[in-house]
Amino acid sequence: MSGHGHSHQGGCDGDQSHDDTPEMGLQYSLYSKIDIDNVECLNETVEDSGKTIFKPWEDRLNVEKYVESDADEELLINIPFTGNVKLKGIIVVGGENASHPSKMKLYKNRPKMTFDDTTAPADQEFDLHPDTTGTIEYSTTVVRFSSVHHLSIYFPSNFGSPTTKLYYIGLKGEFTTAHRHGVTICSYEAAPNVADHKTEIQTNVAHHVQ
Repeated sequence: MSGHGHSHQGGCDGDQSHDDTPEMGLQYSLYSKIDIDNVECLNETVEDSGKTIFKPWEDRLNVEKYVESDADEELLINIPFTGNVKLKGIIVVGGENASHPSKMKLYKNRPKMTFDDTTAPADQEFDLHPDTTGTIEYSTTVVRFSSVHHLSIYFPSNFGSPTTKLYYIGLKGEFTTAHRHGVTICSYEAAPNVADHKTEIQTNVAHHVQ
């Protein structure tokens, strides 16, 4: 750790209090690896408001944007990533009073989940504590979440309010670019570059033959 004197605690693991250090901002940067256009929140009152709660660490206490449930207290958020994620921790900043979610269930690699699908066993479950300051971290079972390209988070209940409110969800972990086209080393490049590489290879082969 760098010695800037900001950290009140020696470690950043476990359900411990954190302060607003640059290090925490780096750890909780997976929001930038979310395919935000395709994030889907079921039972949200305002369309696309579920996308607004994935934001930089330093904006986690900004209460201008939030998602609130509509018909009842349930919320289900489908989160596709732009690559593969090793998920290590989650922070949930919920609403005030009793609108903070009381339980959280995580499902990995099940795109387009609906509420009907939540009857399936979750990959991990948490009992949540009211947290309006972003200080409680829930550690995931890393072995189970070592290769996640899609994460669904289900909040089935809250602490007694008719609706559930969320201001921020922070995701901590490691990101790797996905190679979806087999083992070719050019799979992540634009098509014109691939053609250039082929031309170079053919030229090189011609030189060797001569």
